[in-house]
Amino acid sequence: MASKQVPLIETVDLRKSYFSEELETAVLHGLNLTINEEEFVSIMGPSGSGKSTLMHILGFLDQPTSGKYLFRGEATRTMTDDELAAIRATRVSFVFQAFNLLPRTTVLENVMLPLLYHPTIPASERRDRAMHAIETVGLGDRATYYTNQLSGGQQQRTAIARALVTEPDVIFADEPTGNLDSKSGNQVMEAIQELHAAGGRTIILVTHEQNTAQHAKRIIHLRDGHIDSDTTKFKRLNAKKNHNLTK
Repeated sequence: MASKQVPLIETVDLRKSYFSEELETAVLHGLNLTINEEEFVSIMGPSGSGKSTLMHILGFLDQPTSGKYLFRGEATRTMTDDELAAIRATRVSFVFQAFNLLPRTTVLENVMLPLLYHPTIPASERRDRAMHAIETVGLGDRATYYTNQLSGGQQQRTAIARALVTEPDVIFADEPTGNLDSKSGNQVMEAIQELHAAGGRTIILVTHEQNTAQHAKRIIHLRDGHIDSDTTKFKRLNAKKNHNLTK
């Protein structure tokens, strides 16, 4: 009998509260969640639902108040600061709404930046790896452009290439189309869908928009810190098809 696959991400009764003097504000209420390798999952919900807090915990930017978070079957609460720092540098990457690119630097320089802190990728490989990531998101002809010479959609695709360059286990995309018009947003979602279709990447998309969430293959809906629904039964949107229709 084949052994059961260990989930990439698993939470058990995960809870998060914030404290101010005597006041406790509970944000996440006992979440039980499993995400396997190579899934493309949207975590969606209205403002205040807890989706960003959950992403910060899953991405090792914050710690739960109680409950368990297992990454590849290993309890994260027992990890040392050095182990957590190594995971943040090599195993997870982020794409944020605000791009967070360095101004007055080129696309190539921005994408190479995470490799400067990577403990195992030698300097001799940085440029080739960065160019491969840039070409993957369709910006090979923009590698020497400064980021302020790019459109919003191109800047976000640069941010995706930067997240991809370390070859992480999981990419978190936090409202990646929030600062973009509909055409640029669709181009970004096309790049993310193609990245997932190429295989080997787990993508967790955080959004409050239903249309953006429907580009994933699974939608987890949060409401008031609880999982309201978790489904794969919806009409999935194809960003490439939408792109072709708008040409």
